[in-house]
Amino acid sequence: MSSSSSSSPELSSGIHAQTDPSEGRYSTMYETEEDVLEDLTSRFILNLPDEELNSIERISFQVEQAHWYYEDFIREANPKFPSLPLKKFSAMLFNACPLLHREDHEQAFYNFMQYKTRVPVCGAIMLNDTWEKCVLVKGWKSSSGWGFPKGKINEDEPQPNCAIREVLEETGYNLAGQLNPDHVIEMSIKEQKIALYVVPGVPEDYLFKTKTRKEISKIEWFRLSDLPTWKRNKTTPGKFYLISPFIG
Repeated sequence: MSSSSSSSPELSSGIHAQTDPSEGRYSTMYETEEDVLEDLTSRFILNLPDEELNSIERISFQVEQAHWYYEDFIREANPKFPSLPLKKFSAMLFNACPLLHREDHEQAFYNFMQYKTRVPVCGAIMLNDTWEKCVLVKGWKSSSGWGFPKGKINEDEPQPNCAIREVLEETGYNLAGQLNPDHVIEMSIKEQKIALYVVPGVPEDYLFKTKTRKEISKIEWFRLSDLPTWKRNKTTPGKFYLISPFIG
């Protein structure tokens, strides 16, 4: 099975979408919730190839893409529509799409969430010239912790390519030409394989800027000596549980 990119979907054209030249921003108009679900079903489900329509995992990834699109673009232009958790949104889309009526939503959603936790992840430990500092990113939600830039691998995608793609999406920095495929730390955490490539020589004055929407809130340099587990029993403010297994 292939995975979906961890980032929000790019803006695409559609029957309800239009660009307002006077304001230079994306805008949409939907009358009802049914209009929204009909459009999203058309965008993300109905035109899938047969081999993907026969895979509930692939359909579930498309439902997740539709959810991101709804939250990132449709709600932004139409505040009257409520923010929805993925499970509730997917149940609504399953109910609105005739092709999905044959599926048990509860079981499909449970299987999808279990499957997602096992999709391999690739990223990078980006270091400065002196190997004293690293780049960390913080998730969008206030409860999010700090971690190395990384994301889920796509089907048949080489690990280094995935790392370069995810770092570019999350930080705006292109590791192409700098990443050595042999300089990698790999481990499995709760059945998920994680591969982080060690890449020194990242300029400290680079202006990082995420290409994602509502996924990364902060991108900062941290001294390795200030991170937890670098020195035993040392406490550090903030949430760094996503990096602890790789530091020591």
